[in-house]
Amino acid sequence: MKQFPDSPHAPAETRGWPPISVVMPVLNEERHLREAVDQVLAQSYPGEIEVVLAVGPSQDRTQEVADSIAAADPRVTVVPNPTGRTPNALNAAIAAARNGIIARVDGHAMLPSDYLRVAVETLAETGADNVGGIMAAEGITPFEQAVACAMTSKIGVGAAAFHVGGTAGPADTVYLGVFRRSALDRVGGYDEHFQRAQDWEMNHRIRQSGGLVWFQPRMRVSYRPRPNVKALAKQYFHYGRWRRVVSRTHEGTINLRYLAPPAAVLAMLLGLVVSPFFPLALVVPGGYLAAIVAGSALTGGGLSAKAKLRLPLVYATMHCSWGWGFLTSPRKLARPPGS
Repeated sequence: MKQFPDSPHAPAETRGWPPISVVMPVLNEERHLREAVDQVLAQSYPGEIEVVLAVGPSQDRTQEVADSIAAADPRVTVVPNPTGRTPNALNAAIAAARNGIIARVDGHAMLPSDYLRVAVETLAETGADNVGGIMAAEGITPFEQAVACAMTSKIGVGAAAFHVGGTAGPADTVYLGVFRRSALDRVGGYDEHFQRAQDWEMNHRIRQSGGLVWFQPRMRVSYRPRPNVKALAKQYFHYGRWRRVVSRTHEGTINLRYLAPPAAVLAMLLGLVVSPFFPLALVVPGGYLAAIVAGSALTGGGLSAKAKLRLPLVYATMHCSWGWGFLTSPRKLARPPGS
């Protein structure tokens, strides 16, 4: 491994392994926060680790749990995030962090024990500004298992490597991310205008500034999918809505993969509207239904019978919610000129 600059005060056994600041945006995470922090602090990483929790105005005991963790371990710091918004939390935590390597971790993320070690090795070997890996969706209930299958399938989310896997290499964006602080400083951190899609948007600015974003499939993070149709629809509606805001802000960042869901939604709506006058138009929504049923049969081979039955509904919810969010994204969400 190429060496990072050492602190003159670092113990001999940690030299060459830079200290890392793990920043965690936290809101309503009472159930998972302590376990998530414990997993970070238990990393098999030879260097020093600090954790900065940016806590929003939660409706449960998250603040109390965070304060208790910090009181018991000097490696943990708590900072306020009055807005409750993710990009604001990340910037607040980064501002309070002390180290030159910044790892973003969610309050319910379950990291493999070598996550930080692999990240630092990859940063050193590639010269990248940000490295990240796979958002490994794992479900418990039949519905969650169906969502996990869809979120790791090209039919569900396209060909993005951080969803479906692939070989290590340059990427448009990655899941979470372990950054050189110099890159974050260079681009001004997270853009707090973006309530969603802030990771993709900032990785775009890193790449535009000449930096490298690197996908490392060995960095695999467990992710728990939404538990029901309503929550899944809301999630994907906002994904689509804010991805359109990104495309309006950064011209040329949209591609056919992002246009497919809104195009499908428009085609199905048009087919349903004109079908009373032109019954053959029903071939469009009917064809989509047949396609997702066939796609579910192809991709759901490892699922239980209950999960398989839910898979077409999951695909339709993800596609249609994302597409409708994209189509209805209001221009007032665009970044104000000059801001």
